[in-house]
Amino acid sequence: MGGALLDVLQSGAYVEGAAVRDFESGMSEYLGAEHIVSCGSGTAALELALRACGIGRGDEVITTAFSFFASAEAISAVGATPVFADILDDFTIDPAQIGARLTARTKAIMPVHIFGRPARMDDINQLAREQGVKVIEDACQAIGAQYKGKRCGTLGDIAAFSFYPTKNLGGIGDGGMVATGDGRLAVIVRAYKSHGGGKTGLEAARLLGMDVGGELAGQCEATALYDPYKYFNYLIADNSRLDSIQAAALNVKLPLLDGYNSRRRAIAERYSQELAPTPLALPAGDSAGSVSCWHQYAVLAEDRDGLAEHLGEKGIGTGAFYPVPLHLQKAFSFLGYSEGCLPAAEAACARSVCLPIFPELTDDEQAYIIDAIRSYYR
Repeated sequence: MGGALLDVLQSGAYVEGAAVRDFESGMSEYLGAEHIVSCGSGTAALELALRACGIGRGDEVITTAFSFFASAEAISAVGATPVFADILDDFTIDPAQIGARLTARTKAIMPVHIFGRPARMDDINQLAREQGVKVIEDACQAIGAQYKGKRCGTLGDIAAFSFYPTKNLGGIGDGGMVATGDGRLAVIVRAYKSHGGGKTGLEAARLLGMDVGGELAGQCEATALYDPYKYFNYLIADNSRLDSIQAAALNVKLPLLDGYNSRRRAIAERYSQELAPTPLALPAGDSAGSVSCWHQYAVLAEDRDGLAEHLGEKGIGTGAFYPVPLHLQKAFSFLGYSEGCLPAAEAACARSVCLPIFPELTDDEQAYIIDAIRSYYR
């Protein structure tokens, strides 16, 4: 990796350079997505996707109550209202719950492929078609996961990914990306991520139905080293570009991603086999239609805190993902949800424990973890 980073440093192109273009091209090929737009973080990717779909004040977006805060935060950040639905026993959003929450104000459905497990996309897409709304995939934890032969992130209208260092494909800092098969949405995302300026900003403004007058041609001259067009702005947008250092690191790791995910799958299978005799509720394995990338291995424990404390005493880190369901977060108290209204998500938050799962975990280390869990239940 050092050589790739040194190349960026020597190039002087630290933002939107050749490494970024190579990364977007590589991700397009990997996912089978026609358009890839890199950006500064997974949260930014969610916001950009929402804005590109024209979602804002007065609109509603249905999403899961069991996810990281950014899933719903992005909806509120663009001025829309998150509408929370409950989950199935694999932690993904329940399509029946989505159907019950559709209204005239619904403009999108945002399923989350939580822990790398694909949501029920056939049912979700059918609901979206019937209602005439967009499907925005939160695939931030699902790089490499598959649903019925297609990669997560290519199953809806537009998708967001994160390259935070703990993700299956992690950078050495923040990073994100938007994927879509819709060229119109891609242009708008690319404009919104970079101040809504230049020729891309002009094209996006026209696609959004704005009257922006004539062409830029003739007003100024671009050279190989200087592009004055970027100082012509058409949208109130943002600054969320992927820096070239992150892209270079991700370019090195992308060819290794399937191998990383294969190792995670092997770890998950061993946990499931050797922890079966314990009282833990274990996650379901892959099926013919759904292949997880195993971002997390989440179990349900009646005595979650006791188990976590026991493992912590043995030097084993665990995570309680997520201790508070989104509908009960203080930030969303104004929405009026109350305890007990989404019981499956609330139960998952009270009982979930995520065990160590990462490609570098050795067989001996995993054996130690398994023995520690067994000793707790003995």
